[in-house]
Amino acid sequence: MSADVALTRAVGFQHAFARRKAPRVVAAPGGFAVLDDRFPGSYDDNKLIAGPATPPEAAESLLRTADEVLAERDHRLVCVDDDRLGTAFAPAFAAAGYERETHLILAFRGSLPPGPPPAAERLSLAELLPVVRRDWRATLPQAPEEVVDRLARRVEARLRGADAVSFWGVRAPDGEIAARADLYVHGGVAQIESVFTGEGHRGKGYARALMTALLAAAAEAELIFLVADAADWPKDFYAKLGFVELGRTHAFLRT
Repeated sequence: MSADVALTRAVGFQHAFARRKAPRVVAAPGGFAVLDDRFPGSYDDNKLIAGPATPPEAAESLLRTADEVLAERDHRLVCVDDDRLGTAFAPAFAAAGYERETHLILAFRGSLPPGPPPAAERLSLAELLPVVRRDWRATLPQAPEEVVDRLARRVEARLRGADAVSFWGVRAPDGEIAARADLYVHGGVAQIESVFTGEGHRGKGYARALMTALLAAAAEAELIFLVADAADWPKDFYAKLGFVELGRTHAFLRT
């Protein structure tokens, strides 16, 4: 599969996933918006997505559309899933007070690990939720309990996003989940998402063991991909595992 075809499939997968898990989908010029009234403060669940069909001169129109479809939210998030368009829109969004993040879409091009996968296990939603709550509490120590609970419960909506959605974890010797991630599989494409290692467990090989298990679980997929922040170190970790860059997308956020 060529890089261009793989990139198109990966972006299409993300768009379809967002549509399937969203309670509300609103059509917008060149794209669409997803909205979830249960989690109004969640950026990922309330955003405007601009696809490659968006005209390059449409930055001002896109800004107005974001204000309209996200009028009931305290944030504005516009995802531009085309590198050329994201670069072209950057000056107008910066002038409007938005900050930009650039994301890499990485496809697995390495060799699948031989033999049985390392000790990782599928987690039920009941097993996962306390772990996610724990990790959010560590990240946001001052947040009210109801905020932490809402952030954790967003994972429930992901079950609608693909034909096969599974949650995976690797345990430390004391039995605690040290690293976790999601695996979404639909239509021959697999996405690895939400890879997270608890702060006290980092640097001990848990993430590598987890990724090896996920690659083995997704081995039958025609395309395995993930998304990484272009400015953060995990992209280098994924490169060592055999992931290569397909393309770049951009997210513009104003809070």
